[in-house]
Amino acid sequence: MLEIILLSITQGITEFLPVSSSAHLILVSKFINFNNDNLTLDISLHFGSLLAVLFFFKKEILNFLNNKSLFLKIIIASLPTIIFGYLLVKLNIIDQLRNINVIGFTTIFFGLLLYISDKSKINKNTVNDFKIKDSIYIGFAQTLSLIPGVSRSGITITCARFLNFNRVESAKISFLLSIPTLLAVCSYNVVKIVQLNNLQITMQNFLGMILSFTFSLIVLKIFINFLKKFSLIVFVFYRILLGLLIFTI
Repeated sequence: MLEIILLSITQGITEFLPVSSSAHLILVSKFINFNNDNLTLDISLHFGSLLAVLFFFKKEILNFLNNKSLFLKIIIASLPTIIFGYLLVKLNIIDQLRNINVIGFTTIFFGLLLYISDKSKINKNTVNDFKIKDSIYIGFAQTLSLIPGVSRSGITITCARFLNFNRVESAKISFLLSIPTLLAVCSYNVVKIVQLNNLQITMQNFLGMILSFTFSLIVLKIFINFLKKFSLIVFVFYRILLGLLIFTI
């Protein structure tokens, strides 16, 4: 039970921060010597984060007709990651990337890239300035997050900052992009479970979903307020320190 709680809290805290949730889940699992092969647990953790971001953007989603252009761009931006992610899984390449050395390197390198991007002084507005070409750039940048340690949130915020969106708008774009991605992850694992005929829903799964939802929602709110006042430098320092620590393991 303790392992479930730790993984749920880790997922909730790291999914929307530019620090890589997949890397933290791998590291925490290794640290507590927990082999997470439970697909229903994986669905529960990601579904909790999906519910959190849907709740966070409930007004925008319910007002879909007035935001259909924005949501179309979000779908366009999500397609490359969904397609490449599917190919990596089918070619059995994804598991080869889940090693400590890769995580250590990507954690540091993309942390430094985040620092460089955060130097932008231009402030673009999502609704008025988010163009199709921006969604394409960010969409292909997001495919790099398939490598553990890169961070889906981190690379999308980095790309948005390079495109001169302000920190808050960059984070909002990243959050919205998480919806199709998390939905794709959950759907893919559901299909695998159906194929294996191994659906085992327990109280641990519900606990994982609730904790993931709760901490994801808290982080979404805190992170947005944080970006209104501060830069991303604290996450850059954290990534560098974490990367160096990983290389010492």
